Amino acid sequence: MAVGLTSRFLAHTLRAMSPSEKRRQNRIPLLSSIQDKWERIPPNIRGACFVVVGAFLLIVMASLVKHLGQSLPAFQVLFARFLAGLIVIAPLVWRMGLPIVKTSKIQLHGTRGLVGFMGNLCFFYALIHISLADTVTIQFSRPMIMIVVAALFLNEVIGFKRGIVTIIGFSGILLITKPFGGGFDPWYLVALCGTLFGTGVVLTVKLLSRTEHTVTIMFYFALFTTLLAFIPAMIVWQTPTWTEVFLLVLTGTLGIVGQGLFTHGVGLGETSFVMPFDYMRIVYAFVLGIIWFSETPGWWSYGGAAVIIGSSIYLLRAENTKKPIAKES
Repeated sequence: MAVGLTSRFLAHTLRAMSPSEKRRQNRIPLLSSIQDKWERIPPNIRGACFVVVGAFLLIVMASLVKHLGQSLPAFQVLFARFLAGLIVIAPLVWRMGLPIVKTSKIQLHGTRGLVGFMGNLCFFYALIHISLADTVTIQFSRPMIMIVVAALFLNEVIGFKRGIVTIIGFSGILLITKPFGGGFDPWYLVALCGTLFGTGVVLTVKLLSRTEHTVTIMFYFALFTTLLAFIPAMIVWQTPTWTEVFLLVLTGTLGIVGQGLFTHGVGLGETSFVMPFDYMRIVYAFVLGIIWFSETPGWWSYGGAAVIIGSSIYLLRAENTKKPIAKES
């Protein structure tokens, strides 16, 4: 669903470009040559490039959140992140007309906004208190959680292989969090809660996408999350320095652009080919954690990351190979 949201948003943005702007671009031979060469590249490769760049921007955003969280309240940083999304979507809503925001599913939109707000809040707090690499890696355990949720609440049959891989994937979380050793930190549970809320976002979006327009879903998510973050942000508000203001704006911008590049890339290529490149986020998180914050992950973290990545990729490919078979039967 995220693919549809941002891909259509980008399409609307491109269509909004005036004819004079398009002609001006067409007059530049170098740009035309680059564009021609780019379009000759297979869609899977182009999609992977967008995902890799988007993943990097999202980890830079996460690093900025961790940096800003040392001097500013998490609610304040969170508010800036959501406000940026609302500012980006507002012109599109205005251009398409206010009737686009009419909905009969306001409660479901509110639910999605609440779980999205809580998921991001947990993620931000985890970023501030534990290592960047561990926080991001735990976030990628979502495919395993989705399988458990589907089995418990949707009566979906997991199957023996998927069940074993899911258990192995959760063992990767145990390797990172070390709940039975002296290295356990309660903030790991906050990171895991953020992943659980993220699963709730996926489920509510699936329900909304059956009847709601893409822009409608985007608008209400940005609106509700901004409103939810506003009051606590005002309560704990600290006047930021001009440097912090710039970094707050940059954080929100990178979040929107990074997510846009990622979802556009997934829309360009085949999901089974493109999605594994999103695991570059974990690699970036390890590298930036070492360079920026002098965090040195232990072998437990490396081992847990490897287990989670391997399990998630297997589940992703199994899910994508299962669909063609269903069509042939």
